[in-house]
Amino acid sequence: MAQPSTRQELINYCKRKLGYPVLEINVADEQIEDLVDDAVQFFQERHFDGVFQTYMKYQVTQDDIDRGRARGGTSSSVGITTTIVNETVGNSTSFKFEENGNYLPVPPSVIGVNKIFHFDGANSITNNMFSVKYQLFLNDAYYWGSTELLTYAMVKTYLEDIEFMLTTQKQIRFNKRQDRLYLDIDWGSLNAGTYLVIDCFRTMDPNDYSRVWNDSFLKPYLTALIKKQWGQNLIKFQGVKLPGGIELNGRQLYDDAQREIDVIMEKMSNTYELPPLDMIG
Repeated sequence: MAQPSTRQELINYCKRKLGYPVLEINVADEQIEDLVDDAVQFFQERHFDGVFQTYMKYQVTQDDIDRGRARGGTSSSVGITTTIVNETVGNSTSFKFEENGNYLPVPPSVIGVNKIFHFDGANSITNNMFSVKYQLFLNDAYYWGSTELLTYAMVKTYLEDIEFMLTTQKQIRFNKRQDRLYLDIDWGSLNAGTYLVIDCFRTMDPNDYSRVWNDSFLKPYLTALIKKQWGQNLIKFQGVKLPGGIELNGRQLYDDAQREIDVIMEKMSNTYELPPLDMIG
């Protein structure tokens, strides 16, 4: 069908674009499956429609806290020790670097993390009876009818200014190939059961969102990849004549497909890919 909604329908669509069933497509099913995976991966990593912004919550466990607080190679309660790497500089000097297990496991579908929403200390948690915010709400709860909104807004702004100056933002580090979100924080300040909200980007899984198979970039890109593989398979048979005088020309197929891919890559950079952020400072 012209609008594929499954993996197999997309493969059949690409074959028809290349001439099947009039022509025999000399590409193995295993090769096509690999090409589909490559095309989907490229679509998810480069195309602006290949990801979506979402918010994930994570409940911190005691094992996470123990792993994050591990120091000097001491074991945590989950049996994970600090990673120790020996690096040699020159011919004689050796340095020992230590890295804590201060990370949270992240699913492979997450390819980018923007931030973790600010999780506060005792100065702003409303269920702490000794906090300023708790006392503010306690004393003013019965006077909402007489309290001016301007006064309330100014007090809230003042408290946020104090919190901004005294509470530093939590620093994070993330690489999509590690499946780990590193938190450079004092893990002793966290309690088991605390929820963290992560602002991140996740890949569009075609198995969950079937319209990915009908994407206007994915269809011609996969068709060009299959055509290139077809030409690659036939290059070694250059000059072989088939019954009826038809001559295989694998090199021509390969070169044509490569030119098509080059055009698609340029269109990806100019049209479908999000521009990089400017470097400031």
